[in-house]
Amino acid sequence: MQNKSFVPFTKDMIKDYTILVPNMLPMHFKLISSVMKTYGYNFELLETDGPQIAETGLKYTHNDTCYPAILVVGQFMDALLSGKYDPHKTALIMFQTGGGCRASNYISLIRKALKKANMEYVPVISFSFSNLENHPGFSLSIRKLRQMIYAVLYGDLLMNLTNQVRPFEVNKGDAEKLALKWTDKLGAQLGNTNTIRYKDIRKNYEEIVESFKKIELNRFDAVKVGVVGEIFVKYSPLANNDLERFIISEGGQPVIPGLTDFCLYCVYNKIVDSKIYKRNLLQLMICSPAYKYLNKKRQHLSDVLTHSDVFEGLTSFDDVIALSKGLINQAVQMGEGWLLTSEMVELADSGCKNIVCTQPFGCLPNHICGKGMMKPIKEICPDVNIVAIDYDPGASRVNQENRLKLMLANAKKQQKKHSQKESKSQYATV
Repeated sequence: MQNKSFVPFTKDMIKDYTILVPNMLPMHFKLISSVMKTYGYNFELLETDGPQIAETGLKYTHNDTCYPAILVVGQFMDALLSGKYDPHKTALIMFQTGGGCRASNYISLIRKALKKANMEYVPVISFSFSNLENHPGFSLSIRKLRQMIYAVLYGDLLMNLTNQVRPFEVNKGDAEKLALKWTDKLGAQLGNTNTIRYKDIRKNYEEIVESFKKIELNRFDAVKVGVVGEIFVKYSPLANNDLERFIISEGGQPVIPGLTDFCLYCVYNKIVDSKIYKRNLLQLMICSPAYKYLNKKRQHLSDVLTHSDVFEGLTSFDDVIALSKGLINQAVQMGEGWLLTSEMVELADSGCKNIVCTQPFGCLPNHICGKGMMKPIKEICPDVNIVAIDYDPGASRVNQENRLKLMLANAKKQQKKHSQKESKSQYATV
C-alpha cells in the first residue's frame, strides 16, 4: 500500500520542473547533474551554506535526527522558502541505499518537513537501486548509470589532484580554479550527448593530469591527514565546516578516499550477502560483473595518476577489502560499515599516519566502525594518530578546530623527530 504522503514524479513533470539536489560533493554532483540534463531533467545543485541551514533543519525535523539529515532537510526547506523557486514546479531528490542506516529514512523526514510547511505537494524522488519507490518520470537505465559512473570517476580524479596540489601551490587558488574549469568543461561534454566513448574519457584523464602538472608548486614536507567517516560529513564542506580547507590552512595535506570506493563497497556488499546467506543467485550474477567493471575503471584512473611520475595513485580496492580482515567482519554493513575500518588501515598502510574520523554525534555505526575500531587499529599500526570528531548542530566549531590543531601539532612534532632520526642515520652511514 502506497504511503499517503507519497507524491509521484510523473513524466509530465520532466519538462518544466526544477529538481533540487543536496550538496555533498560539489564537483561530483555538478557532473552528475549534467548527465541528467542530457535526458531532459533540470537538476540544480544547492550550494547554500551558513548557520541558517542547520537552524532551518532543526525547525522542520526532530533535533535527535542525525546531523546529515538535519542539513539536507534544512537546505531543501531553505531553498523552497527563499522565494527563488516555485514550489509547484519544484521537486527534490535524495539518494537512498535501502540499508539499515537512518539515511534510509531521509525521504520520510523530508516529506514530514514539507507537510509541516504546507508543501506536501512537492515530489520527493528516491534515487535508489533498491526499487524502494516508483516514480514514472524518473528511472535509471544502464546508459544513465554508465554516464554517472564516468561523472563520479571524473569527480574523484579532480578531488584527488586538487588535494595533492592545493597545499603547495605558489599562486593560491590555482588548483581550485583549474578543477572548476574542468568541471564545467566535462559537464558540458557529459550534458551534450548520451553517447560517450570510453577512450575519450581516458584521454580526458591524461589531459587533466597534465594540466595539474603545470601548476607552479613550492613543495614542503606537509603532514598528510586522512579524512574518513560518515559519507555526508566526510565529503560535504557544509557538514564538516570545510575541513579540507582548514587542514590546508594549518599546513597539512588532506587525503580523502573517492566516492567510487563507496560505490564499490555497496556493490561488493551485495556479493557478500549472497555468499553468506546462500540466496539471491540473480543478485550475485548481476553484482559480480558490476564489481569487476567498476573496479577496472577505478584502476584506470589510478594508473594515469601513477604514470604521471608526479602524483600518487590509489591502493587497489581488492587490497582495501583485504585490510579489514581480522579486524571487522564484512557482514558489518550499516552505514560505511567495514569500509570505514579498511580506509583507516589503508591510509596508515600507505604512509598517511594522521586520520580524522568525522561522524555525526548520534551515528551508532560510525561510533562502532570508526571510533570503536581505533584501539585494534593502533595495535597493528602503533604509529597511527586517529582523532574522532563529532559534528552536530550543538557541537562547537572552535572545539573541533582546537582538537584538529592539537592533532596536527603532534603530527608535525613526530614528523620532525622522524626526519632528524633519518638525517642522523644517513650521516652515520656516510
